[in-house]
Amino acid sequence: MISNLSDALKTLAKSLEGDLVYDDLHKHLYATDASVYRRLPVAVAFPENEQDLKKLILFAGVHQIGLIPRTAGTSLAGQCVGDGIVVDVSKHFTKIISFDKVNKTVTVQPGVIRDELNRYLEPHGLFFGPNTSTSNRCMIGGMVGNNSSGTTSIQYGVTRDKLVQLKTLLSDGNEAVFNEITAEEFSQKRKLKNREGDLYRSIFEELNTSESRKEIRENYPKPEIHRRNTGYALDALLDNSVFEETSTQHFNMCKLLAGSEGTLAFTTEITLKLDELPPANGVMIAAHFESIEACLEAVVPAMKHKLYACEMMDKVILDCTLNNREQQKNRFFIAGDPKAILMLEVRAETIDQARKAAVELIATVEASGLSYAYPTLEGSEISQALELRKAGLGLLGNIVGDRKAVACIEDTAVALEDLAPYIKEFSVLMAKFRQDAVYYAHAGAGELHLRPILNLKRADDVILFRQITTAVAQLVKKYKGSMSGEHGDGLVRGEFVALMLGSANYERLKRIKNSFDPQNIFNPGKLVNAGPMDAHLRYTPDRDEPEIETLMDFSDTQGILRAAEQCNGSGDCRKMPEAGGTMCPSYRATRDEKDSTRGRANTLREILTNSERRNSFNHKELKNVFDLCLSCKACAIECPSNVDVAALKAEFEYQYKKENGSSLRTRAFAFNAYLNKFAAVLPCITNGLYKAKLSGKFIRKTLEVAPERSLPPLAKKTLRKRFKKLRAFNPKNPIKTVYLFADEFTNYLDAQIGEDAVVLLQRLNYEVRIVTHAESGRSFISKGFLKYARKAAHKNIQTFKDLIDEEHPLIGIEPSAILGFRDEYIRLAKDVEEAKKLAKNTFTIDEFLNAEIKAERIKASSFTTEAKKLKIHGHCHQKALSGIEHTFNILNLPANFKPTIIPSGCCGMAGSFGYEKEHYDLSMQIGEQTLFPAVRKATGDTLIVAPGTSCRHQIKDGTQREAVHPVTVLRNALV
Repeated sequence: MISNLSDALKTLAKSLEGDLVYDDLHKHLYATDASVYRRLPVAVAFPENEQDLKKLILFAGVHQIGLIPRTAGTSLAGQCVGDGIVVDVSKHFTKIISFDKVNKTVTVQPGVIRDELNRYLEPHGLFFGPNTSTSNRCMIGGMVGNNSSGTTSIQYGVTRDKLVQLKTLLSDGNEAVFNEITAEEFSQKRKLKNREGDLYRSIFEELNTSESRKEIRENYPKPEIHRRNTGYALDALLDNSVFEETSTQHFNMCKLLAGSEGTLAFTTEITLKLDELPPANGVMIAAHFESIEACLEAVVPAMKHKLYACEMMDKVILDCTLNNREQQKNRFFIAGDPKAILMLEVRAETIDQARKAAVELIATVEASGLSYAYPTLEGSEISQALELRKAGLGLLGNIVGDRKAVACIEDTAVALEDLAPYIKEFSVLMAKFRQDAVYYAHAGAGELHLRPILNLKRADDVILFRQITTAVAQLVKKYKGSMSGEHGDGLVRGEFVALMLGSANYERLKRIKNSFDPQNIFNPGKLVNAGPMDAHLRYTPDRDEPEIETLMDFSDTQGILRAAEQCNGSGDCRKMPEAGGTMCPSYRATRDEKDSTRGRANTLREILTNSERRNSFNHKELKNVFDLCLSCKACAIECPSNVDVAALKAEFEYQYKKENGSSLRTRAFAFNAYLNKFAAVLPCITNGLYKAKLSGKFIRKTLEVAPERSLPPLAKKTLRKRFKKLRAFNPKNPIKTVYLFADEFTNYLDAQIGEDAVVLLQRLNYEVRIVTHAESGRSFISKGFLKYARKAAHKNIQTFKDLIDEEHPLIGIEPSAILGFRDEYIRLAKDVEEAKKLAKNTFTIDEFLNAEIKAERIKASSFTTEAKKLKIHGHCHQKALSGIEHTFNILNLPANFKPTIIPSGCCGMAGSFGYEKEHYDLSMQIGEQTLFPAVRKATGDTLIVAPGTSCRHQIKDGTQREAVHPVTVLRNALV
């Protein structure tokens, strides 16, 4: 044994084929999950195979260090945090090992994402039923550990019901495979002279007497509650031929391991039973209620129908979606201001059958007299409504300030017949504590995600945290419910297991844990022998709150620290490209936690909270986590908590440069508008130098630009010079006068696109004006030169504030330049009100044209009837701050144009990011995820359309296809 732990970890790291890290950055990254807890691990392991896991287990036994298994890290109860070695299997244990279509089973490694598994199974007409709100990033191993269920459980059961076999490593490092066995096979297992034999002997001793089985049945939650995760599932082991002679069921240890939170064994392979896909046609009734009580009373009669979903969300959740840009479009079905909505889904083989079932369901709900509206949803509308509800958990993090909806009593489950009286008592209890709780529920399963609003930075509220949890535990016990329905016990509910199941059963659980794990190395302190629920909290109560000075204005979140604290760990940023959206391009490429939105926010929070340096931002760990951030701004819209990492990065870059300076390359990219201004005097010479082999190589080497990257040529004549002639063609009696923002990218590089925009607008009878103004400041922002960015923003606000109004809008061609007026300028402006006023009438040219089309001031008759196919790739800032639908709509106006949107995320260029030699490979890897393959598949006569200048450049470098701006397409289509 090596006495020094640091030396021991170094030795262990060298022996693993995967990685073992123990630097401060990774400790901080893995100190938290989606719970309220924080514990610094001693190390983080990324095992590559089972041999690595065996070495970790043996090491943990020798050094008495806990192993904390982790997949997506979205646990709400603190299961994934601990002071041992966090073992992250999400990077390497991601294989679908085998699939048996005939027997409807699939075997996977624990790091397989639930939705990815179902995409694999869908062509075969099968799927894995349990469906959590985190399904696009949660992994099967975590679902087994938590016995996850989700919206589908009322038809398809919980994860425990789907387990056929688990291949595991026991605490002595030996392998054990658990599956169904007969009573005789169980007897033979008891005779084994090893750790596996110990397990079976222990289970037999604990459950063999009628008294022990009676004690379990009397104290465990009611069996009709199919979501019950309190303690180890001993009640699930009773009905089989080992303990009941008349039973025809076989014994399966998997039932015990499901929901055991990694405290009994380390799972390496999981075999699941699959179901046939649900009937193809669905109809959802979104019943509206004027009270929570009325909503819950309606559950019992509604559940008499064959429902595929019975989900509830309350007014608090609905109000959260008001401030989330991404969820605005999903609120279309909300009528009035309901206190609660019950989402009831029926399905059938034909749409007519589904509609008939929906009519019958509405009749039942209507007869109850409890609901006031019954919007009926079909097709994609159902997905939108479910997405609205699904986002609810993360949206709770949008509450500005230190008071948050806290997970502690959010997972209680009771029998359906007890639901209404339980909630009445619960409401009285919450009133006693002066709480307006958040109601977010799998109502059809009797499970309620009820959250008190608390400030866990205050000692008084930490006391309330305990008092509320204790009182609710006692209430749940009264109704013989489960304190945990699917989220698990972890740290937050572990200490209440004895109360919920009785002291005798709790002692039974401890003995079983000891038989599996006598050295207590598997996720210690969870489920049994748990510490106090109010220990190891993320924040130290009544601490002196750090005051962090910033150049940008973060008052909308009460400061930059609280902006980082908005991240609640839900892990939406870990979804892969197949799940859609853009967030987070760097994580999708590396699958490293440090490259996720959550990883960046957590690292910033940790360092700003604990730094003792004069400049709290001056830490290399922050430089590391922000290095691969492409500032795409997808997190500002796709993160349920709207954590805007691009803004956090801009401020960090500014603060870090104050202490460490900046490179020649960084300054060159930041001040590219100045350089292009001089180079544009003789553009032919500049372009010649770019193209010439020796000079081009010299420029790239000097500026540390990737040698594979082409350099963007300057326009032969700038847009401003062209406009001197073009303005003569302004119409005499225009529909409207618009101010065109001649951004630095369009003016110097894409002047032809600028000319196309001017001509298009003029031909459509709009007067175009271009005035003298500053550059957009986009490059300054992305490179952290915020004082220069603020100066540019101030100049532009002063220039346009008296020119721009509803009748005289400001429109821009390059999304990243013009959308700064609506985003960063609000944080940079000296006069915020003027900035906000200007922002209201500032649009991308796509937005402007789309609005004019809707107002019927632009018509299809102005354009050709020639047939044309177009594929659109949207700019990241456009998708985050505007919407790609504007581009689609304007290109859909010509009669025979057939545009389609490429479901791509970030292109990977991101301004200067893709030029930088150390980022080039990652940039191209991101492009290859979705965009490049889609472009290559497009036929030669298909136009590739991209509003962003960086996007067009990336498409050219990655596919050798020329992409065009939508205004160029429309100008060329004029008749």
